[in-house]
Amino acid sequence: MATTTAAAAAAANVFEVGSYRTLVQRVESSSVLPAPPPRPLLIASPSEAGDFPIFIFLHGYLLLNSFYSQLIQHVASHGFIVIAPQLYTLAGPDASEEINSTAAITNWLSNGGLQGLLPPHVRPNLSKLGLAGHSRGGKTAFALALGKAAIATTLKFSVIIGVDPVDGMDKGKQTPPPVLTYVPHSFNLDAAVMVIGSGLGEVKRNPLFPPCAPKGVNHEDFFRECRPPACHFVAKDCGHLDVLDDVTEGIRGKASYCLCKNGKSREPMRKFVGGIVVAFMKAYLNGDESDLIAVRDGVETPPVVLQTIEFLP
Repeated sequence: MATTTAAAAAAANVFEVGSYRTLVQRVESSSVLPAPPPRPLLIASPSEAGDFPIFIFLHGYLLLNSFYSQLIQHVASHGFIVIAPQLYTLAGPDASEEINSTAAITNWLSNGGLQGLLPPHVRPNLSKLGLAGHSRGGKTAFALALGKAAIATTLKFSVIIGVDPVDGMDKGKQTPPPVLTYVPHSFNLDAAVMVIGSGLGEVKRNPLFPPCAPKGVNHEDFFRECRPPACHFVAKDCGHLDVLDDVTEGIRGKASYCLCKNGKSREPMRKFVGGIVVAFMKAYLNGDESDLIAVRDGVETPPVVLQTIEFLP
C-alpha cells in the first residue's frame, strides 16, 4: 500500500492536488479475501476518517488501469474513493463483457465488498456514486447507465462522465453494443452527465492511423444525446491519451505515445480532467456547485485552453 501526501491547503484549487493524503492499493480478483472483487482493482482513497462518495473509473481500449494512477490519486485527494478496475487484458470489438463486468463490480460494492479493503475509519457512501470512463471505457459507462448490461445493478449512479468517449470507428461503424442513436437528447439516464473532449482526438497522427476519437462517434455525438443537467468541455490542443500518467511503461505504455495525435505534454489535460471531474462531482454528489460555476464563468482558470464550454441546465 503506497501513501501520497496531498497539499496542505484546506481548500485546494480543483486542478491541483487536494488536501487529503491518499492511499493506493491493488486488489486482485483471485485474492484470498472473503469477498474478492469480480475484476482486479486499483483503489485510491483518502487516508483520513470520513464518509466519502465513490467514483468508478473505466480504462480505455487495451490500456491498463495503472496508466491512470496520477489521475485517480488527484480525484481521491479531494475526498473521493476511486475504484479503477482492469476490465480485460485482451478484447475484441464487442464491449458487452466489459459492461457486464462493471455491473458485477457495482453489485460487489452493494454487497459490502469494498469496506474490508479500506482503513476502518474510511467509509464509502454508497448513496453518492459516480461512474466514468475514458475512450471505450466512456462508451462502457454510458452503456451500463443506459441498461445495456445483462446483469441488473442495485445501486444508482448519480453522475455519469465520459472522458473523450468513443463508440466505434465512425458513424455506421459503431462497435457492439452501439450506444449512440443519433437522436438528440435520447439518453434517458436519470443522472447528471458530463462529457469531456480533446481537441486533437479527431485528428490523425499520420496517414497510416485513424484518429483515436473520430467524428461521428466521439464526445460531440455523446453530448448531443444528453439531457439536462449536462455539460460539455473540450480541451484545445490536447490529445486523446493525454489524460494518462506522464510515464506509461511496457509495450502498451510505449504505444500510447505513438497511436494518437498528442499535445505537448500530458500534465495539463490530466490535471484539467481531474479537476473538472472533482468540480462536477462536488456539484452533483455533495451539493457544492461553486467550483463548477467558477470554471464555467472563467473565475477559476483551468490548465488548458477550452475551445468549448456548454451547459444544459
